[in-house]
Amino acid sequence: MPKKVLIFSLSYFPMSGGAEVALKEITSRISANKSEFDMVTMRFDKSHLKFEKLGNINIYRISGGSGYLSKILFIPQATFFALRRKYDFYWAMMTYMLFPVVLLRLLGKKIPYLLTLQDGDPYEHVFARLRILPFLPMLIYGFRHASKIQAISNFLAEWAKQMGYRGEVEVIPNGVDIKKFEIQDLRFKNEDEVVLITTSRLVKKNGVGDVIEAMKFLPENVKFRILGTGPLEKGLKLKVNSLQLQHKVEFLGEIPHFDISKCLHEADIFIRPSLSEGQGISFLEGMAAGLPVIATPVGGIPDFLKDGETGIFCEPNNPASIARAVQRLIADEPLKKRIVDNASRMVREKYDWDLIAQEMKSRVFNI
Repeated sequence: MPKKVLIFSLSYFPMSGGAEVALKEITSRISANKSEFDMVTMRFDKSHLKFEKLGNINIYRISGGSGYLSKILFIPQATFFALRRKYDFYWAMMTYMLFPVVLLRLLGKKIPYLLTLQDGDPYEHVFARLRILPFLPMLIYGFRHASKIQAISNFLAEWAKQMGYRGEVEVIPNGVDIKKFEIQDLRFKNEDEVVLITTSRLVKKNGVGDVIEAMKFLPENVKFRILGTGPLEKGLKLKVNSLQLQHKVEFLGEIPHFDISKCLHEADIFIRPSLSEGQGISFLEGMAAGLPVIATPVGGIPDFLKDGETGIFCEPNNPASIARAVQRLIADEPLKKRIVDNASRMVREKYDWDLIAQEMKSRVFNI
């Protein structure tokens, strides 16, 4: 493992998703004697510190704002940040972070780098909008010159091959803090209710609006709790009002990651009918918390969800199919128990962060 590593990540805590959690969990399990990690990331809010040390990572937040232009300007700023410092290795978290790495190589900083593919959007969405020169050729160059590419699903591993990477892609998924999600600290639970829950950024690809539509087909005792915020929040609340589902749908807003476990244990079914997923760490967290999971067979989800064995599939963009999947679990208690038992065992045996970190150390970082 190189001694001094610079991580390029568009965001980091307190802005957290699967990629941010992965960076935290993996780096925390690599001894500071083995490697020193710096990170350059965006400063989305003035309340976020320009510098702080979180776990094993020195965080440098540059640029400002949350708009699209800010994300574009971050690329040259991150490049300039790296030019002024000496590193042994770069780590690009997600495809977009190849841009500063490629610029650095063009400016003479040709040091080894890892690309981790964590992207949740479809291939077409990520690459089609970059077909104007020179953006797509830069990405192709970035893929082809990577020292190593690690993908969190077989679906994303295919991206590397499509972009011309000739090495072996290491498929190592994101994991789950098993102990955290097995811990239960419950309030009284209304046994007459069936509570659906999702932890989702409120964007189109996560299909939250389809679950709201599905509530029309489900009994009055079925409730839906939504954890998360995003650009579609206002429109989704208007949808709930227009369908007169205020008594059945609850928006809980942004919940700190350490509180998500408690919310999951107060629900009965985890649901997210995604239109695309790189892998989907939220589904695994739901499984670790002992919930049956309803999902769509898209992206990296089929790597861990087998219909009727470790979860239930519904169709994308199909509220009626979502409702049928919910009713299937409500009506068939033995099926529900089998799914929960199988999924819980699978997560413990294959997706514990200790196991994932060991895979990263041996197969990617050669420690």
